[in-house]
Amino acid sequence: MHVSTTSFSHNFLYEIQNLESQQSALQQETTTGLKVTQPEDNPSVMDQVLNLQTEAGANTQYQSNITQIQSSATTASDALNSLQTLVEQAGEIATDANGVNSSTQLSTYATQVGQLVQEALQIANTQDAQGNYIFAGTDTASAPFSATTDANGNVSAVTYNGNTSVAQSEIARGLTVTAQNPGENNTGAGTEGVFADSRTGADIFSHLIALQQDLTSGNTSAISSTVGPGLTTDEDHVVTQISGNAVLQSTLEATGNVAAQNSTSIESQMSNDTSADLATTLTQLSQTQTAYQAALESGTMVMQTSLLNYLT
Repeated sequence: MHVSTTSFSHNFLYEIQNLESQQSALQQETTTGLKVTQPEDNPSVMDQVLNLQTEAGANTQYQSNITQIQSSATTASDALNSLQTLVEQAGEIATDANGVNSSTQLSTYATQVGQLVQEALQIANTQDAQGNYIFAGTDTASAPFSATTDANGNVSAVTYNGNTSVAQSEIARGLTVTAQNPGENNTGAGTEGVFADSRTGADIFSHLIALQQDLTSGNTSAISSTVGPGLTTDEDHVVTQISGNAVLQSTLEATGNVAAQNSTSIESQMSNDTSADLATTLTQLSQTQTAYQAALESGTMVMQTSLLNYLT
């Protein structure tokens, strides 16, 4: 069968260009270690890689959210434990004052409670490592509690200046949590207030101030009948807050571990999808180079033969 010189030339050039393209792609794999660098290299694999990159970005954001919330949750835990100790001390004073008639002793107790009120204010205005007030709701830039004092310098009232809202952060797909707590919530709905909440009857500052005033006036009957039970309610309320914080920290730890595992898994899968097998690539490159050289030699011989036939 006779094949025209023109037809052979076109086929020869096509084959040479195809082998050159294969060599270039294999050399790039050898240099970069990647078998996929452009969408056209392998559209289905590249689509999977892009999906994995999106998943990796979301997972990184989850890990960042978890770290930040853990910091605030740890700060809140320390504050709540200190608050529980403080309320316990106030309750002990209320118990010890029952039946005491000595004005001197009652005055000493009153002074101690006044110090507890000041300590409670410091706890209430706790800030986390980022400088956010943790008991202000979402108004984290301003101190949530302010005090009014009487002529003797004793705190006579405490005002909550925060709000009852909390900001949720996503720590896994479909799972949102918050480390924020309103310092006070008397709306009857939403997240419970730490220092006061109408649903539980907790009102720490009100009960502490009443205790100090009753001690000062010697009204021990009011302490045993009203203030003492109120402080018991406050302590139960704080214990509930501590339990909720513990659950949150446990959730954060477990979810953080899963996110870390996901990160490793995603990186491994992306590497498997895009990384070249160097040994296989080098073998293929050698085979392609051999085929390229053979094609050049064969083509040259054919072209020379055709030229001689033409001349003769």
